[in-house]
Amino acid sequence: EHHLIGNMENHRNVTEFILTGFKLHPGSQFFLSVLFSTMYIVTVVGNACMILIIRMDSKLHTPMYFFLENLSILDICYSSVITPKAALTFSLGRRTISYNGCASQMFFFSLFGTTEAFFLAVMAYDRFTAICNPLLYHIIMNKRLCVFMVVGSYLSGCINCTIQTGFTFSLSFCGPKEINHFFCDVPAVMHTSCSDTFVNEIVMLVVCGSIIVGTALVVFISYVYIIITIVQMPSAESRHRAFSTCSSHMLAVSLFFGTVFFMYAQPGATSSPDKSNTISILYTVVIPMLNPFIYTLRNKEVKGCLKKQLKRK
Repeated sequence: EHHLIGNMENHRNVTEFILTGFKLHPGSQFFLSVLFSTMYIVTVVGNACMILIIRMDSKLHTPMYFFLENLSILDICYSSVITPKAALTFSLGRRTISYNGCASQMFFFSLFGTTEAFFLAVMAYDRFTAICNPLLYHIIMNKRLCVFMVVGSYLSGCINCTIQTGFTFSLSFCGPKEINHFFCDVPAVMHTSCSDTFVNEIVMLVVCGSIIVGTALVVFISYVYIIITIVQMPSAESRHRAFSTCSSHMLAVSLFFGTVFFMYAQPGATSSPDKSNTISILYTVVIPMLNPFIYTLRNKEVKGCLKKQLKRK
């Protein structure tokens, strides 16, 4: 019992954490702050434009664009959990984050990050159906299935973020409260705990690992079939058209899964904080910003709609 009370007190001892990621001299802190702020503005504006274009043009009311619109909403949320706080941290040097603030940041980051992985898998399946089963496409990818897949992705995100945040914040934090990161990421917070984190690392490896490997497999298998189908197409023009709708998605997917796999799906993921800080900029800040560009710039339909809207103005 005494041990339990001690534990509770340890929990309460730490009311805030200090984010020490990227402790650099003031000049480069300012540069990072400007960089993060700019990237955040581009992310919000880019994704908001994407949502507007899709909403305004009835030609784009198809499953592919329904998922893209949801991906844009997700990317705005995802980015908002991390980037503004990081930019403020760099500019004002205010590196503290409250215990509850840290927990809620971890919760929402895990929620949106997991959901993004599922979204990318869903979008790969959508492209697979469109290219490999074009005649049945509208029957298979009906409105109900599309909504079900989006809701399912969020529910999976909910389950994972509850597990990750619950397990991490059941640890004791008594010693130095410094988190070697620019946000409350699971491995970094786990690293600051004074409890034994072996079970937590196993849970993270098993749960995150299976989510990442599972969704990546869906993507990989979908693309193997897509590429086989494209190669067998009779005309060069249809091959080119099919490939250009997929190449952008493939780029977004390899970026996302490559960096996330490095972070969460390998043993000892908590061991080299500095390397992981830099890599996590990719999937927390850069990817949500790139998604609208990756998907629109390669896309004739979206470009056409943009031109039409601008002419109207």
